[in-house]
Amino acid sequence: MNLTRNWIYWISQFSGWTLFVLLNIIISSTFEEFKSEFIYSWIFLGIAGLALSHLHRNFIRKRGWKNLSLRLIVPRILIASLILGSILFIFVFLFNVGFKIVPIEQYQIGGVIARLVNLSSLFLFWSVIYFAVHYLENYKKAEIESLIFEAAVKDFELKTLKAQLNPHFIFNAMNSIRALIEEDPESAKEAVTKLSNLMRYTLKIERSETVPLAEEIRTIKDYLDLEKIRFEERLNYTIDSTAEAERVEIPPMMIQTLVENGIKHGISKSTSGGKINIDCKIDTGKLKITIINTGTFNEEQLKNSKGFGVSNTIQRLNLLYGEEAFFIIKNINHNQVITEVRIPVGGIKHESFNY
Repeated sequence: MNLTRNWIYWISQFSGWTLFVLLNIIISSTFEEFKSEFIYSWIFLGIAGLALSHLHRNFIRKRGWKNLSLRLIVPRILIASLILGSILFIFVFLFNVGFKIVPIEQYQIGGVIARLVNLSSLFLFWSVIYFAVHYLENYKKAEIESLIFEAAVKDFELKTLKAQLNPHFIFNAMNSIRALIEEDPESAKEAVTKLSNLMRYTLKIERSETVPLAEEIRTIKDYLDLEKIRFEERLNYTIDSTAEAERVEIPPMMIQTLVENGIKHGISKSTSGGKINIDCKIDTGKLKITIINTGTFNEEQLKNSKGFGVSNTIQRLNLLYGEEAFFIIKNINHNQVITEVRIPVGGIKHESFNY
């Protein structure tokens, strides 16, 4: 990469100074009496200008001017341009007088000042281009680094959110099995099998950003069967999903987290228990997941809770789908809560969304 940048720099240097010399030769030969010796003078000016600008570039890099603020760079550029313009004028003056291209008598004070201003302006123009190129290059580099950092942060957040879900899930499942061990060993064995399925699933999702809905539904059934053993007749559930919907990829543990939330904050708080209904289908090009459970939802829980399942779901949808995702949770009818999630069938967007 450095080799390529050096080539671009030298090509730009030679091209710029060559173009400057050619334009001045053409202008001089058009509007005033022109001598062939002037060509040598302009060529010398171009070579000297290229050498001085290159030395100026090395000086800028050595002194770290590119890292300075604009307030500090501007006066340095102005002073450097004046010094370089004066040096280049002296070189050209000595060359012209030494080779008798221009008689010394023609160097009047007004003309000298004009030439100094022109040559200083030339180096000022060179400096502006040089710093502008580096500014754009650094801006682009910073933008790329920002995008890489943002992607890394989002990846970390997604993994963190998964890590928050798994221990909570396992804790509830273990409680269900513990209640069965002494009362019903056979049911306890079945529960262990279901838990092993769930554990296998949680190990799998550590390496997956999404999973087919069908796998999530199987996990939910195992989870609800374990919870049903704990709650007995106080918990009933139904799951309806279409074959088309079950092929859609979704964030792992997303529905299970909302189901767990409905049981923890709704059904478990009711002495008579309750019911949870899950419906998954494709609606207008999006996967629509509807969960209705017994209980009531307090909006302050969403704003103030820590580790609340709804908050985790909103963050994950935000990170994965952005504005393409839809989420709502509210109370309906009497003592019922509806949670609705809609995500695009096409895949992940990684933007921000409103709910």
